[in-house]
Amino acid sequence: MFRKFAAALLASASILCATIDPAAAQSAPPVRMASNMGGGFIEFLFGEAPQGGRYQQPMYQQQPDVGFDGRRLPPMGPQGMYGHEAVEPAQRSVDPRYNKQVVEYHGKEGAGTIVIDTPNKFLYLVQGDGKALRYGVGVGRPGFTWAGVKTISAKKEWPAWTPPPEMLARRPDLPRHMEGGPDNPLGARAMYLGTSLYRIHGSNEPWTIGTNVSSGCIRMRNEDVIDLYGRVGVGTKVVVI
Repeated sequence: MFRKFAAALLASASILCATIDPAAAQSAPPVRMASNMGGGFIEFLFGEAPQGGRYQQPMYQQQPDVGFDGRRLPPMGPQGMYGHEAVEPAQRSVDPRYNKQVVEYHGKEGAGTIVIDTPNKFLYLVQGDGKALRYGVGVGRPGFTWAGVKTISAKKEWPAWTPPPEMLARRPDLPRHMEGGPDNPLGARAMYLGTSLYRIHGSNEPWTIGTNVSSGCIRMRNEDVIDLYGRVGVGTKVVVI
């Protein structure tokens, strides 16, 4: 009985092969051939086999994407990048109004004073004669904004970063210390404000300028913070409104 069934099956396979278009056959992907035509042959033809069969389809399990801290990352974007990195660079460009420019200034602060307009995300370096240099900045997230008068107490180029205990309590995944460099979140320059934990500093995320993004620090594009750094000294008055 088995011989008759096998002969009929092979005959059907021969008829099927005879009806295939030769041109289509040339473009078709190669067919996996069974190494043994024994008990697993039927399962081979239909692509499935029990655990003990001679042919078994490979199984793939999609693994979740995780970051360096072990947390699941957001879905990968169309450019093969995560989160905001999936956005095209043109879409991440800074609004031109946040470019450095000379503007009119009619406030009460004297020349050489830094004035930070938190709601509008601007930093002014007062020039006198009714003018000021204006830069775009990133400011604190909701709940992390502040106002007051400080002075620049220290200046550092390519500063190292040690997250304070308060920040580590909120973000235990952060590194305990990071040396200065292009990947450092403090960017190319930092100007420390009094004895507080706040700084005016650069950023390795320039597309965040003009947003509420920080834990209270004032961030600038690296080229802008380098420019400001060269114009002000320790002791400069900083008014945050």
